Amino acid sequence: MLPTATTEPCEAGETVCDLALQLTDNSTVAQVADVLIGAPMALVGLVLLAFVARWVAHRLVDRIVKRAEAGVLPDAVGRLSKVRRGTHAPVTHDVVTSTRRVQRAKTIGSLLKNIITGILIAVFGTMILSEIGVNIAPLIASAGIIGLALGFGAQSLVKDFLSGIFMILEDQYGVGDVIDVGEASGTVEAVSLRITRLRDVNGTVWYVPNGEIMRVGNMSQNWARTVLDINVSYGEDLARVRRVLQDVAHDLWEDDDYKFLVIEEPEVWGVESLGIDGVTVRVTLKTAPLEQWAIAREMRQRIKSRFDVEGIEIPLPQRVVWNRQEPAAPAEAGADQP
Repeated sequence: MLPTATTEPCEAGETVCDLALQLTDNSTVAQVADVLIGAPMALVGLVLLAFVARWVAHRLVDRIVKRAEAGVLPDAVGRLSKVRRGTHAPVTHDVVTSTRRVQRAKTIGSLLKNIITGILIAVFGTMILSEIGVNIAPLIASAGIIGLALGFGAQSLVKDFLSGIFMILEDQYGVGDVIDVGEASGTVEAVSLRITRLRDVNGTVWYVPNGEIMRVGNMSQNWARTVLDINVSYGEDLARVRRVLQDVAHDLWEDDDYKFLVIEEPEVWGVESLGIDGVTVRVTLKTAPLEQWAIAREMRQRIKSRFDVEGIEIPLPQRVVWNRQEPAAPAEAGADQP
């Protein structure tokens, strides 16, 4: 006689079904108990686990954001200005740097939270569908195909977003900075994960995709430097010229109106070049961010006034012009004589 095949009422891992089968010895009751009790309990457990994992991950992100807001190193420029001037007056750069650091930290925190939430929804959503009996293999395969298609079709968009994320993480620039990104340069008005909006000196607004930025020159981060090349005549005493330039720069350094704009004692580096029009002497001043252009204009005005008083000549391009007079034409032969 052939043995009859028996079907197990409970599958592997169905704890509620196994327990009900042991208590009642009835396969129907065990299967009904698994549907009414086991499946809902598993779903509730997955949802609770997802919320707990999200809460823990967000708490960790919040702690990282708070540490980033506080900063690791003090603002060296602001501290240097206060120590050298012997005062505790507030420095605007301190507030700007702190505000920018807080904004960057909050942006990164929000981005990390959104990424974590998306990953948890995808993982636990798939597990919940599997728990209620949906075959997730086609879903996973379809998601892979869709992701591959999107990856090929939106490469530039993905590149822009990734570049924006790293740009924010590395603090390459922020709103209010003056930057040069190659094709465009100007003041940053807005920064997003996809584009950067600039306004140049002429008022033109430039929208630059972050993925197209190959290099960035930031002219306003932490501190700046005014570099002036002053031309003087070859006949001037260069030692005297250096003393005059040093006096002019020191007077600006001591001026109360520029006390917190020039953050270090100015320097006269000396002769920079010997040109066809004159000798070039270089003067440098370390300034607060975005103040280098105003300091340069003020220094040029003061140098011109002081050179006029000292009698130091600022050479101008000269050109020798020869004015040749054509000789008078000889009198024609046979002309009437008086």
